[in-house]
Amino acid sequence: MKQLFFTLLVASLFTSCTDAQQSKVLGFGNKFKIEVLSGGQIVRTYISTGKVITEKNSDGYYFTDSATGKLVEVSGEVIITQID
Repeated sequence: MKQLFFTLLVASLFTSCTDAQQSKVLGFGNKFKIEVLSGGQIVRTYISTGKVITEKNSDGYYFTDSATGKLVEVSGEVIITQID
């Protein structure tokens, strides 16, 4: 019964969401390219091991860098692109 309820809840949430909202929620486990810009130029590029997270009332993001396995926090001009 609990599984049926959960399935119906998830289905109802996704029927009212846009494609972008669904991708944001379901982005766990996917890799992302994070490009940090300065003066309009890319100065650093990272690949995350999974989802890139932001905190409320913050312009920063944090993620685990796939090259080092370490936590990275960035802020400012950032381009985040989901990769396959």
